Amino acid sequence: MRSRIVAFLLVAVMVLLAACGTPSKEDVMKKLSGKWNAKGYDLQATMEIKTGDEPRLYDVTVWHTKPDFYRVHVTQKGSKDAQMIVRNEEGVFVVTPSLGKTYKFQSDWPAQNSQAYFIGALSDDIKADKSATMTEKDKTYIFETATRNNHKKVLPTQQIHIDKKTLLPKHVSILDETNEEKIRITFKKVTLGTARKAGDYAVEREGTNTAPDDKAQENDKDDGTAVDEEKTSLKTYYPSLDWEGVTMVEEEDVALENGVRSFMTYGGEKDFIIVQEPATRPDTMVQVSIEGDPVDLGFTVAALTEKSIRWESDGISFFVASDTLSKEELIEVASSMAPGEMK
Repeated sequence: MRSRIVAFLLVAVMVLLAACGTPSKEDVMKKLSGKWNAKGYDLQATMEIKTGDEPRLYDVTVWHTKPDFYRVHVTQKGSKDAQMIVRNEEGVFVVTPSLGKTYKFQSDWPAQNSQAYFIGALSDDIKADKSATMTEKDKTYIFETATRNNHKKVLPTQQIHIDKKTLLPKHVSILDETNEEKIRITFKKVTLGTARKAGDYAVEREGTNTAPDDKAQENDKDDGTAVDEEKTSLKTYYPSLDWEGVTMVEEEDVALENGVRSFMTYGGEKDFIIVQEPATRPDTMVQVSIEGDPVDLGFTVAALTEKSIRWESDGISFFVASDTLSKEELIEVASSMAPGEMK
């Protein structure tokens, strides 16, 4: 009998010791908040977007220096096109070297639009969601929280996978309403404690270093026929939406000097119009002030207003307008655009 009691006590002590050694969700959250909200960081990641017919893969590089300086560089795999979104002391800019344009926004981005490749924002997401859960699997903490960006109605949940030893993020899965993964961000390298100079966030630096070289521009000018053929052979994009009671009412093409402007009118339960045409490139890099807030669509950055959203991607300028759609619905239309037959 005595041996049984001793054995029971030993098991109880071991259980208690194991429990004491397991950090709670609050313990881990506190450590993350202190570690991820450092004076600055650099990171490299890949982003896979699965919202279209074919997954799209992007390389993402982020610089952040507290409190408000950001630089995000996004390049699609297999493409030379790149896009940067920069926040410095002058404002928020989207730089598109392939189109020779820099767009300036008057916006508090990214304060009201959390992005999963900002590790400080992930920490804030965990703290903001009182219903957030933490589970452990092998050498990983997994937090499941609500998202806090402009896609939150369509992609409401995210799972943040964190290495137990380093307390650095491994990857983030962003899920739709059926818990299907639609976006995955995989962190390749995270360097904490970096603080770059203000000059590193200068927009002129971005435009100069990433614009096509003079020789490439000369080739474009010399081969005008090839450029014209490329513009006129651009694919037509259609929204891939699962909206009941919404159909295309009319589709019309208007010939332009550099291609075709397409008008698509949708009606029924929701009304909106989509306009797309070849994007123009000026002879020199120009800065354009644009109305609206920057919205990261994953594959590009759009300008969102109360009644419209516009963006440029794959050599095409897109514009969606509606008097009845909400901002979230405008973003949903923009995010669903894909080349091919009418959806």
